[in-house]
Amino acid sequence: MSDSLRRFLLQGAPVRGEIVSLDDAWLEVVNRHELPDSVRDRLGELSAAALLLAATLKFDGSLVLQIHGDGPVALFVVECDADGDYRATVKLREEAPTPADDASLRELVDVEGKGRFVVTLVPGSPAPGRQPYQGIVPFEGNSVSMVLEHYMARSEQLPTRMWLAADGRRAVGLLLQRMPSTGGTATVAPPAAETPIDDDDAWNRMQQLADTITRGELLRLAPEHVIRRLFWQEPLHAFDERQCRFACTCTRDKVASMLRMLGEEEVEGIVAERGAVEVRCEFCNLPYLFDRVDCAELFVPGVSGPGPSLLQ
Repeated sequence: MSDSLRRFLLQGAPVRGEIVSLDDAWLEVVNRHELPDSVRDRLGELSAAALLLAATLKFDGSLVLQIHGDGPVALFVVECDADGDYRATVKLREEAPTPADDASLRELVDVEGKGRFVVTLVPGSPAPGRQPYQGIVPFEGNSVSMVLEHYMARSEQLPTRMWLAADGRRAVGLLLQRMPSTGGTATVAPPAAETPIDDDDAWNRMQQLADTITRGELLRLAPEHVIRRLFWQEPLHAFDERQCRFACTCTRDKVASMLRMLGEEEVEGIVAERGAVEVRCEFCNLPYLFDRVDCAELFVPGVSGPGPSLLQ
C-alpha cells in the first residue's frame, strides 16, 4: 500500500522498526514547488524521517523538523503528526547558484559550518503546563539520516538508525530503534506470549542487514518487499499500519492574523504600493488575496475578518 507507515518488532529481542513510503503524498509536495533535484530529494528524505520519528512518540501534537543553513538552501521545514498528516517546504537563497543534482545535505546548508538542526514538539491543544519543546543542535553529518542519528544520540534518546531515499516520484524511509532490554516502556508492547529476552546480537545484526539496502532498492521496492529482502530470516511481528497524507493547515483566518501582526501602517503601505496584499502559503503554494476593503476590515474593532477570496 502506498502512502503508508508500518511498524514492526523483532520477536524475542528489544528492537523495533518502521518503514514509510510516500507516493501520491510526496507528489503533492513535488508538484507545488519547482526545486533543484538535490534540494527536492533532501526534502523528501526529511519528510520520510519526520513521519518515522513522529510515529515513535507518545505525543498529542505535531513534530516540526527544521534545518537552517548558510548555503544555497536557507531553510528546510517539515511538519507532521503521529496520524500521518504532513507538509513540507524549502526556502532557497535567491542570490545563490543552483546546487548540483548530486549535492549533499552539507553542501546545501552547511557550507561555512553555520548549519543548525531544530526539533520542535507543538502540543495539539493548549493546556496548563503544556508548552512547546524545542531542541537546537549544531549540524553534524553529511546526510539527513546522519544529522538525525547524531541528534538522537546527543539528546540521549533510544539508539536509532535511519535509511532514507527520495526522488521526483517517491520518498521512503526505514527506521530501527534499540529498545531498553529492561525497564522503560515501549510505545507498543509485543504480545504477552512473546516477552522480549536478552539478545545481545539483535541490534547489531538488524543494523548490518539494513545496511545492505541500496537507494535504488528503497525507491523501487514496495515496503513489504523491502522488509522481506532484509529480514526474511528474522521473526518479525507487524503490529500496525497507518496512512500518510499531505495536509496543509493554512487558512484565510491565519493569514489575516499574520497581517494584523504586521501592523496597520505596514499593511496600508503595501496596499498603497500594489493595490492589494497577496500572500502565498509557503507549504501548499495557495494564494490568498486581500484587497483594499479586506485590509481595512482587518483593523476594525469587532470585525472578525474579510470574507473568502482565495485566488484560483
